Amino acid sequence: MNKYEAEFSNLVRAFRKKHMGKGPRKIVTTFCKNWAICELEGNLSPVEKFIANYDEGKQMLRAARTEMVKEMYRQNHPVEMEEFLGAKFVDLFVDIDIERDFGMSIFVFDQDIEAKFCKHKREE
Repeated sequence: MNKYEAEFSNLVRAFRKKHMGKGPRKIVTTFCKNWAICELEGNLSPVEKFIANYDEGKQMLRAARTEMVKEMYRQNHPVEMEEFLGAKFVDLFVDIDIERDFGMSIFVFDQDIEAKFCKHKREE
């Protein structure tokens, strides 16, 4: 993870903390073409972990942590991310494994951010 990917991880954490009250414990971001792929660990609060002990709770949490996160980005456009990357936010794909407390978020932008910020990857 280069310094731009690390800074993007910090922006994701800050955004989630601001709009959800808690950010993930660990985020690793990889830029790939026009995608920012974020691996997120430590997403669940203690109450959510308790709820996850029940099958219905796992299903409810997964729905909340996927659909509600996407809706949060639709309602609160990630301006800071766009300004940092100099690219327009287009879409977001989200999934989470509740049992492992491991999530993935794929942010889609209108430009090749890998080429812009990870020149060393293209030269390999």
